[in-house]
Amino acid sequence: MKAIVYHRYGSPDVLRCEEIEKPTAGDNEVLIKVRAASVNPYDWHFMRGTPYLVRMMAGLRKPKATRLGADVAGQVEAVGRNVTQFKPGDEVFGMCVGAFSEYVSVSESVLVMKPNTVTFEQAAAVPIAAFTALQGLRNKGHIQPEQKVLINGAAGGVGTFAVQIAKSFGADVTAVCSTRNVEMVRSIGADQVIDYTQEDFTKRGQRYDVMLDCIGNHSLSACRRVLNPGGIYIPVGGTTDVWMIGPLARSVAALVLSWFVSQKLIAFFVAKPSKEDLNTMGELMTAGKVTPVIDRRYGLSEVAEAIRYLEQGHARGKVIITLEPKQPLPAISQGTC
Repeated sequence: MKAIVYHRYGSPDVLRCEEIEKPTAGDNEVLIKVRAASVNPYDWHFMRGTPYLVRMMAGLRKPKATRLGADVAGQVEAVGRNVTQFKPGDEVFGMCVGAFSEYVSVSESVLVMKPNTVTFEQAAAVPIAAFTALQGLRNKGHIQPEQKVLINGAAGGVGTFAVQIAKSFGADVTAVCSTRNVEMVRSIGADQVIDYTQEDFTKRGQRYDVMLDCIGNHSLSACRRVLNPGGIYIPVGGTTDVWMIGPLARSVAALVLSWFVSQKLIAFFVAKPSKEDLNTMGELMTAGKVTPVIDRRYGLSEVAEAIRYLEQGHARGKVIITLEPKQPLPAISQGTC
């Protein structure tokens, strides 16, 4: 089978589309014929081995695991003898290691059934980005109906999910994005949209109960100014340097500052894989409350180009790797590949 592999850290040039042995399903595993996967910052961090903390897990000099891709959607081809939840032919989505391939073996514990009304590409867009948005808003932000919620970086993968998830909780959502994304972000449910090229949201005098920050481009003191007393700041993205000095310093500052102010500043947040949350997202998509925004689609042999595009930081929603015949995208997510 064909798969994307890499044997050293570096730019997207280290990625190769190669023929490797097709996996088999272990006793507790499901063999999936991959129909779609999505690209995340997670992938380029492991590809480049940066920040260097990544290499403590992935291998100091070269990657231990040579496959990329964590979000997957596809059709069950075979199941292990202990698998009880799935059967051949089932359409599923979830998380795995090595989604950029024609087939992948996955534990049944990280998969759920794909809703019939959701495409493989939409399902593949969900896991990492939606976990981050959902767990950030619900678990850390304790979001409630009618609260005022600010999403900074609302046009990206996490941001587009966050806007829709916050609306599903009944919140009043203000989204921050660039000029070219204003109408798209408004179309997915934002009540107010701030064009950051025209206005600095930290200086407009508005206050919010929850701020989900996908960018990290303002100081903590500036972010605190936009929060109501008791408001919660959740960082879920932003710039990183190879040594993590900037993000670590920001996390320490958030922890210390929280002792002295009325707002709660979350120091560090990483979403966790959750079968329950996959089902939650399936229910939200089935109900029409969440529709994944897809910017561009690439074929399996074009993963390097897809990662290059995502690294530029201008993707609108998710970037998808498709193993399906190419079809026109909906108007909300126009792109090229």
